Amino acid sequence: MIIAGDSVPRESIDLEEVVLLRKLKFNSNNDRKRYLILRRKTRKVYPYAKLASERLVELNSRLDDIKTKRARKKYTKIVQNYIEDEFSAELKKLTRTEGQILVKLIHRQTGVTTFDLVKELKSGWRAFWYNTTANMFDITLKEEYNPEKSQEDFLIEDILQR
Repeated sequence: MIIAGDSVPRESIDLEEVVLLRKLKFNSNNDRKRYLILRRKTRKVYPYAKLASERLVELNSRLDDIKTKRARKKYTKIVQNYIEDEFSAELKKLTRTEGQILVKLIHRQTGVTTFDLVKELKSGWRAFWYNTTANMFDITLKEEYNPEKSQEDFLIEDILQR
């Protein structure tokens, strides 16, 4: 085995940590059914949240290279149009709860609420109107992901860890 450029004989091998999760126990069949529905919805929207996080990192790294505010705004608009063309049809098919789960997962992946992302990339006025529109569908863009305080978020984290 080679450690820091030096070969050292060892009698053991370092392995990655393995996390074992207990089998979930439900109080009733209704709780189990709700968990399975949440699992289906979470697995459906998680790829979108992961992709949003990757695209945001890429966008921010490219925006750091752009010098002028005008050029940054133009580039952001181009990326927005591309993403809208690519995903708007699929995202419009999401249910309300899937949309709310997506908002939470975007916060989980990026560490920033969806409202703050829109505010940063577009404007506070646009973020306000997007949030107002989302509120008509019982979705809030300011929703944070907090598995320690929210039972639903705890279950979502459990689903993602399994």
